[in-house]
Amino acid sequence: MSSFISVLKQSDIFYQFTPTQLELVANLCRDVVFAKGETVFEENSGSKELYVIANGDVQILINSSTGKKGTVVAILQRGQSFGEVALVDEGLRSASARAGEKDTRLVVIPRDRLLMLCETYPQLGYRLMYNLSADLAMKIRNTDLRIRDQVLYSPPKK
Repeated sequence: MSSFISVLKQSDIFYQFTPTQLELVANLCRDVVFAKGETVFEENSGSKELYVIANGDVQILINSSTGKKGTVVAILQRGQSFGEVALVDEGLRSASARAGEKDTRLVVIPRDRLLMLCETYPQLGYRLMYNLSADLAMKIRNTDLRIRDQVLYSPPKK
C-alpha cells in the first residue's frame, strides 16, 4: 500500500491530501501493467475508472472525422492522471489510451468506490473535486491554446 501512497502523492489530483486521506484512497487501488503499445481503453468505451501513472508513459489518441485512427494528442508521464471525467459521469470515453514506449504500470481506482469514499468523507471529496476541477480547467486551457495556434498561425491550406 505504501507504493500506492507514493504514487498518489505525485499526482496533482491528490494534491494537499492528508496522510490519512491518501491511505484511504490507497486502499481502493490496484496495480495493472500494460506492455509497450498495449491498449488501456478504447475511444467510445464506457468509463468507470481513474488511472494514475506509476511508471512509464501513456499516449492519448483520438480518431479523426476523416477516418484516420489513433492520432496521438498527448503523452502523459509518471504521476499524471487520466480517465478523470469518469468521476463526473459514466459516459463514453472521448479518446483511447495506450501504453507508450515501454511497459507501463498504472494505479487503477474504481469510480464507484472512490465516490463512496467522497460521500463518507466530505473533506476528502471536496479536495478531490477541487483538484479535479483545476486539472480539467488546465487541460481545457491547453487544448484551447493548441486550437488557437492551429487556427491563427497555421498557413492556409491550398
